Amino acid sequence: MDRPELPLPQLHAFVVLAEELHFGHAAARLGIAQPPLSQQIRRLEEKVGHALFTRAPGQVALTPAGRELLPAARRALSGLADGLAAARAVGSGSAGRLRIGFAASVALTVLPGLLRTFRERFPGVHLDIHEMTTAPQLVALHDRTIDIGLLREPPADEPELGFRTVLTEPFVAVLPSAHPLAAGRSVQLARLADAPFVLLPRRVGPSLHDQITGLCTAAGFTPRVVQHAVEWQTVCALVETGLGVSLAPASIRRIRLKGVAFRRIDPGTARTRVAVAWRKNDQDPLVAHLLATLNQAPPSTP
Repeated sequence: MDRPELPLPQLHAFVVLAEELHFGHAAARLGIAQPPLSQQIRRLEEKVGHALFTRAPGQVALTPAGRELLPAARRALSGLADGLAAARAVGSGSAGRLRIGFAASVALTVLPGLLRTFRERFPGVHLDIHEMTTAPQLVALHDRTIDIGLLREPPADEPELGFRTVLTEPFVAVLPSAHPLAAGRSVQLARLADAPFVLLPRRVGPSLHDQITGLCTAAGFTPRVVQHAVEWQTVCALVETGLGVSLAPASIRRIRLKGVAFRRIDPGTARTRVAVAWRKNDQDPLVAHLLATLNQAPPSTP
C-alpha cells in the first residue's frame, strides 16, 4: 500500500492551527487569509482520511486522529529545519567533513600549526586525517577518497591537480652517532660514496627518491641501497642500528634517537618542497578554507 504524501506546507498549517486552535489567529501567524488555511487543512484531512479538528462556532479542537498526527508533524518539521540548517552550514563551509592525507614527515613541519589554526577557525568541521606517502596521496586525490594532500616533491604531470609549495627545507645526512663523519658539523656528500644507504623506496615518493639519488649522482656516486623503509622514523631506526646512512629532509632531526646524528651536507644548496595538493575542479568550500588557512598558519622552521 502506497503511503500518502503529506506536503510540508499542509503539515505546517496543521501544527500552527493545533497550537492556536483558532483559524483567525493561525492564519495571521502564517501570514495568509483564513480560506487558504481552511483549504490546506481540508486537503490534509483528505489525505489522512479522517477529520483532524472538530469545528464549532468559536471553538476548534483536535480530534483523536489530530492528536496522534501532531507529534509526527512536529518531528517532520523539526527534522526539515535541522536538515536545512545543516545544509546551509556545509554549503558555507562552516561544517562538514574534510579528508586530509599527509606524509609522515609533514607532521614535523606544517601539519600541527595548520590543523590547530583550522580547528580554531572552523570548530564545526570534522577533520578526517590519513597518514600516507606521496604516491598513495595522488591516487587518493584522483579517487576522491581524500580532499587535500600534504606531500613532498609534487609531480609535474598532474594536470587535474593543483599544487602550492608551503615549505622548502634542506637535506641532512643521517648517520649512526658512532660514524666517523658524525664528529664534524657538516658532511661532504662525496665522502658517503662507499657507505651503505637506507632509503625510502621509489614507489612511495618518486620525485623525492629521484632528488636524493640525484644529489648522490651529482657528488660522483650512485648510492648503494641495502635496505628500504617506507617511513622516516623507520629509516632513522635502521640507521641507528648501523645498517647504513641516509639523506633526509632537515625536519627529520625532530625524530630524537640517541644513536643517530644529523649533519648538514656540503654542498647544501638542494632543498626539498612540502606542498599542498587538491583537485582543481573541487567546489567544496572546505578545501578553499583550508588553502586560505595555510596563509595564516606559518610552518615550523626545520
